[in-house]
Amino acid sequence: MFQTLYSYFWWERLWLPANLTWADLEDRDGRVYAKASDLYITLPLAFLFLVVRHLFETYVATPLAGLLNVKEKIRLKATPNAVLEKFYAATTKHPKQADVEMLSKKSGCTVRQVERWFRRRRNQDRPSLLKKFREASWRFTFYLIAFIAGMAVIVDKPWFYDLREVWKGYPIQSMLPSQYWYYMIELSFYWSLLFSIASDVKRKDFKEQIIHHVATIILISFSWFANYIRAGTLIMALHDSSDYLLESAKMFNYAGWRNTCNNIFIIFAAVFIITRLVILPFWIMHCTVFYPLDLYPAFFGYYFFNFMMVVLQSLHIFWAYLIIRMAQKFITGKVVEDERSDREETDNSEEEEEAAKNGPLSNGHPVLNNNHRKTD
Repeated sequence: MFQTLYSYFWWERLWLPANLTWADLEDRDGRVYAKASDLYITLPLAFLFLVVRHLFETYVATPLAGLLNVKEKIRLKATPNAVLEKFYAATTKHPKQADVEMLSKKSGCTVRQVERWFRRRRNQDRPSLLKKFREASWRFTFYLIAFIAGMAVIVDKPWFYDLREVWKGYPIQSMLPSQYWYYMIELSFYWSLLFSIASDVKRKDFKEQIIHHVATIILISFSWFANYIRAGTLIMALHDSSDYLLESAKMFNYAGWRNTCNNIFIIFAAVFIITRLVILPFWIMHCTVFYPLDLYPAFFGYYFFNFMMVVLQSLHIFWAYLIIRMAQKFITGKVVEDERSDREETDNSEEEEEAAKNGPLSNGHPVLNNNHRKTD
């Protein structure tokens, strides 16, 4: 049964154009071609990335945070309360007003004390500023190095300047050592991101991040199987071109360098929109959708690859919407904030006194003004 599934999965009509077989991509005359077995190395490399990341965050990012004066806010701890803790862990972290009143009676606390307890308890679970800085530093370092390496791999190639060269001779296109390592490192890194996503800082777009990582892994793997390597290197370098800017903006934000953060963010927003909403759909996707049809009839691999590109492009549009919202805040004089993360909830007597004057509370905030902004 396994052999039958294996033969169906690697059926040549799924992966290659008509009249071509896997035999056509066998190494010969000193020319080396991509093979599915090459990707086995990415899993151990992914775990190696996790080890390197731990060492980097401990011995590089942490001292750097000290140099940049990254300071953690003092968080007031919630006093131990078995009734409230049980509700917090088993039911919800954000109780409704009726739940707050019910818990007040059960725990013997006042309504305001229950609201304050949940506010402090939620803050305890939020990741520390140092954790956020360390993660951003690691991603910044990788994306910057990957972008430089990616440009070095493709800048001297003819298909970097003429996209029709991407398909010249396809699929009989031999692989260069630089392309091999660029693919292996990029794919290994995204595997490591997927493995660590549960322990990393969780953002509002957590589900979208998972979809993005899975779609990226599938795209990179499939482009390797089907020998779409030239197109794949262009797409990976294009994505890395803006990612390191976002991570550097986060680092300066955590360090309190607001003006530097805002300036870098504006550059990032411009690069992101140009690369993801202009170059990718109107150049790269045009290249992958239309140019191949001049050489061979459409086949499953052609449809699958472009479908996954559409999935990625949809995510880009979603993130561009968030970026534009943040850019609008910047233009109107508000602080640029990451729309994907929760803000630290304040816990002071002045807020509570003002809230008491304004009317009933919901989780420590006035019911009619409970739209919290998000920040990173």
